[in-house]
Amino acid sequence: MKFHIETYGCQMNVADSELIHSILLDAGFQPADGLDDTDILLFNTCSVREHAEQRVLGRISNERYRKKAKPWFKIVLLGCMAQRIGQRLIEEDLGIDYAIGVDQYRALPHILAQETGSALDFDSKEVYEQLLPIHQGSRCAYVTIMRGCNNFCSYCIVPHVRGRERSRPYLDILHDVQSAVHNDMLDISLLGQNVNSFHSRDLSFPDLLQKISEDVPELYRLRFVTSHPKDLSDRLVEVMAINPKVCEHIHLPMQSGSNGILNRMNRSYTFEKYHGRIQALRNAIPHISITTDLIAGFPGETDAQFEETLKAMQEIEFDYAFCFKYSPRDGTEAASFEDQIPEALRLDRLQRMIELQRDITLRKFRAQIGKVVEVYVEDFSKKSKAQISGKTRDYKIAVLSGDESQIGKLVQTRVIDATAGTLICE
Repeated sequence: MKFHIETYGCQMNVADSELIHSILLDAGFQPADGLDDTDILLFNTCSVREHAEQRVLGRISNERYRKKAKPWFKIVLLGCMAQRIGQRLIEEDLGIDYAIGVDQYRALPHILAQETGSALDFDSKEVYEQLLPIHQGSRCAYVTIMRGCNNFCSYCIVPHVRGRERSRPYLDILHDVQSAVHNDMLDISLLGQNVNSFHSRDLSFPDLLQKISEDVPELYRLRFVTSHPKDLSDRLVEVMAINPKVCEHIHLPMQSGSNGILNRMNRSYTFEKYHGRIQALRNAIPHISITTDLIAGFPGETDAQFEETLKAMQEIEFDYAFCFKYSPRDGTEAASFEDQIPEALRLDRLQRMIELQRDITLRKFRAQIGKVVEVYVEDFSKKSKAQISGKTRDYKIAVLSGDESQIGKLVQTRVIDATAGTLICE
């Protein structure tokens, strides 16, 4: 049987799809050359926002016609959406044959041997030990170091669909990193819902960064995502500053600049504490790039509280921000709040947030003009095969003239122009 995986959502889902790919290959399944060649179509899904779920349902609706020509054709729902509403979707007869939760991927080959089925139980010990994902289709590798989350932010579905925190054993992580590096991947990102909470035996997260750097001498760039501000320690800042393999970038979700909203979000920090962590990072690593997540229109957010977020953005000047309007998720605390913000107002605030950040990002990117930067060339530019594209150490996308021979190489290049998202180099 030939399979094809479509992945939606965050880097964690990308890493999970690589794990699933490996599990299916080991069980004798074969990757399909394309959708027309596929016997089993797997959707690895995201539930963080309603739009992500609607996209998947639209794709399933578009593909279920294949069952007429291929009676054996199967559609599999994986990941967070399966965990949240998978059983219900199977019963609604939308064309979904299987729903497999985030802790049940080991059982996938066995389940696919049945006509239909689901496996949605959490397993508090499952970290997929001694399973090596197959990193594919990129010059960069995502290496999962822990699964689950204990924070229960009031807007977030993740703890409800991914379970509690548990960390992978160090040797599993080490073998995963070594495998990626030996396959000529120079840029490695360590993944977790909150990497700061990693703890395996006596190894803390800052210690993990140091140990990987020492045990994999060929490793060139090391990144991590995502950090929770309440757990960002002075020790982690120190390791980032002294370890030359750790890139000068951190993604540190702020979500709001209002203490009142942060409290309702159950973020466990104030804006003042968050700002203090930013100052510590910039004092230790003056040229660090800081990106963030922001939510507009959280329940109960007043005009004044929204203005506090805009003021915080102006004060901190993030290199980039992923801005979202609040999306109610059934099962989260915030979905039951009575003071929901009207959709039109949420969209208006989101647009103002995006426009402000675009101006800040453009200014930050233009400040790079004239500088020489190191670009890890990952692929051709999306717009032209006459250009190549990659990332700088501080996680900025760069495009420059080049050819296929430079893909996978490190290039020293000068920035000659910039947009609000891309460095133009020569």
